Amino acid sequence: MTIRCTVESAFFIAWSFLEQSGELGPPDESANVLLDAIEAQLRTGERRQLMLANKAIDAYRAHSAKVRSAHDCEARFG
Repeated sequence: MTIRCTVESAFFIAWSFLEQSGELGPPDESANVLLDAIEAQLRTGERRQLMLANKAIDAYRAHSAKVRSAHDCEARFG
């Protein structure tokens, strides 16, 4: 399987999971976070689709928590 197919499959798995769970945010931002996480793993040599997808989901959740935390701080402190 080519790298392109691997990336597409991992992205689709992660995107579908987050969409079905209701966690998916703005499409552009979500796609960028997922692709950045997949790309970072590819640079370390990871090629397993499920591992790429699962780590991308973890990265997305961490990103979302960070964004929510920043938003909560703004709401409290104006």
